[in-house]
Amino acid sequence: MPRHILVIDQGTTSTRSIVFDAAVAPVATVQQEFNQIYPRPGWVEHDPEDIWTSVLATARRVLADAGLTATDVAALGITNQRETVVVWDRRTGRAIHNAIVWQDRRTADLCERLEQAGHGDMVAARTGLRLDPYFSATKIAWLLDTVDGARAAAEAGHLAFGTVDSFLLWRLTEGAAHATDATNASRTLLFDIHRGAWDDELLALFDIPRAMLPEVRDSAGTFGTATAAQFGGPIAIRGVAGDQQAALIGQACFHPGMVKSTYGTGCFALLNTGRQAIVSRHRLVTTIAYQFDGQRTYALEGSIFVAGAAVQWLRDGIGLIASAAETGALAAEADPGQDVYMVPAFVGLGAPHWDSEARALLTGMTRGTTRKELARAVLECVGYQTKDLLDAMQADLGADWSGTRPVIRVDGGMSASDWTMQFLADILAAPVDRPTCLETTALGAAYLAGMAAGLYPDADTFAATWSGERRFAPMMAAPERDRKYRGWRDAMARALLRP
Repeated sequence: MPRHILVIDQGTTSTRSIVFDAAVAPVATVQQEFNQIYPRPGWVEHDPEDIWTSVLATARRVLADAGLTATDVAALGITNQRETVVVWDRRTGRAIHNAIVWQDRRTADLCERLEQAGHGDMVAARTGLRLDPYFSATKIAWLLDTVDGARAAAEAGHLAFGTVDSFLLWRLTEGAAHATDATNASRTLLFDIHRGAWDDELLALFDIPRAMLPEVRDSAGTFGTATAAQFGGPIAIRGVAGDQQAALIGQACFHPGMVKSTYGTGCFALLNTGRQAIVSRHRLVTTIAYQFDGQRTYALEGSIFVAGAAVQWLRDGIGLIASAAETGALAAEADPGQDVYMVPAFVGLGAPHWDSEARALLTGMTRGTTRKELARAVLECVGYQTKDLLDAMQADLGADWSGTRPVIRVDGGMSASDWTMQFLADILAAPVDRPTCLETTALGAAYLAGMAAGLYPDADTFAATWSGERRFAPMMAAPERDRKYRGWRDAMARALLRP
């Protein structure tokens, strides 16, 4: 029996392929960055062919590095950047336009018009989401209305829409599968998360033909077979989940009340709410956490658009650092007497503010401000934004956490920074647990595929294998925490002001 799982982790700035063994441990990893395209301010695109070639290159290389062939792989799992839209021609398999990335803000005006027309409440009730450019539907509408001949081709049934997982499934199976899972479908503004089905009224609102949409399946199950042309032999595709839900699974947050927070390009905090889809009263979103055997589990989610991307800006945008690893040491050396704040609203603000017009700012700088204070401000803003989300979650639940917040399980690239995680624990006044395996997004996808293939155990048994590498306990005094957070709130108020 094959004893390995191949995972494709297709992210916003890079693609990773990872092989896991029968003990759900990673044995080989290959990563490849790809080009980011910024046609106009606030617009973000990817070339779908760049995504596809990076997937094939990393997956083939990781199998070679692990000394494996397709016959050694029990199943393939996919996890992906969510909300990013690809529309392709079924007849050729080629995309009609670059992928429009989740960060893209080009449809802000359309979202505002729909909100002003009174559609926001209906959309939120059906989808758990807000009318915001972040989600997929208005991106699809933009493509149909902008690309020559697209709407006519869609009406004729020639075009297919998918989030990145669907596009990869199509390519891997050579057009045999046009499918997605419930977690990705729940991010489109087109899916009724209570009925578990595409919604005709929402399709009519955004003027999107139903024929474009993929079939929605469980997160663990049968998604088709990657053909022998891809990997030298067929591999069954058995697990699919959006990256943040995959991380929730990889962190073994299977019980209501458990929280994970992922720090990658953005930051995404999810709180498992079990079988109850809690309607947020504090500007979070309600989403499907995972779906097994047709049964949906829900989560409250707070989405921060810029986290690690702010560190990338320090490196690539203004050249203040040579590598992300420098920031922790610089922050530790910063002048404690300077209160410098950064609001990283490069593409607007996500939860709980949802202001697409806000823009990034730095406040509190003096003539003595150096790159040390700027590095600290960039790292601290991640903690402040996370506190905004956790406060909103607490208010939505009506919970009296009374300074004893639930433990936060963290992952993603920034979680490797001890300085950042200690500040996070301090500003949240909550323990922060960093797992032994930081590849939690890929781990979640591996578990889904391995469970469906019969290689991995049930959820409770898998959860018992979770182990922490380090716990960061709060150390900051309450008065200092309150003072620093008041400064953040003041900086945020300035960013939210419009001319």
